Amino acid sequence: RSNDHLFDPELDHLPPEARWREWMNRVEATIFAASEPVTRETLARIVGKGCSIDLLIDDIRAELAGRPYDLVSVAGGWKHLTRPAYADAIRSAFGGNERTAELTQSEVLVLMCIAYFQPITRGELSTFFGKEISRDLIGTLRGQNFIASGPRSPTPGAPYTYVTTKEFLLQFGFNSLRDLPDAEALEDA
Repeated sequence: RSNDHLFDPELDHLPPEARWREWMNRVEATIFAASEPVTRETLARIVGKGCSIDLLIDDIRAELAGRPYDLVSVAGGWKHLTRPAYADAIRSAFGGNERTAELTQSEVLVLMCIAYFQPITRGELSTFFGKEISRDLIGTLRGQNFIASGPRSPTPGAPYTYVTTKEFLLQFGFNSLRDLPDAEALEDA
């Protein structure tokens, strides 16, 4: 931070086209270098005050249209992700990713329920499904970092609640929980 006074986000000395191109390069480089999704607030620090980050992202994405990767809005920010069409090639090159083990149907259903009704207790999940939801199933979802402990429930005994995590958003390609499919549309499917 001691060199902040040397960094010029405005670039007023450049003609408009060159300024826009430099802002695009800064944004793309920052997102490329980050291991986590980069927020709008972070990007705002590297471009001028009058710059539209959404328009910059749109222009970058247009240039990436023929590339095997894209800038994707996910988990509250932007991230470079490879296009799904290249998943098999990447798996062949590097082997499978053990971390993203397949979830069972029960795990998917419980995860979906947590996503839609969070914060929710294990007891409420059991009531919803009409059967006991095991600690092992919850442990599996926690182990994948898809869920975490939420606030204690105000009900007697103050049981723990569960909420989805940023990793859940990232792995399932959601920018926020508002991006979940409409529950009524799921019922119709």
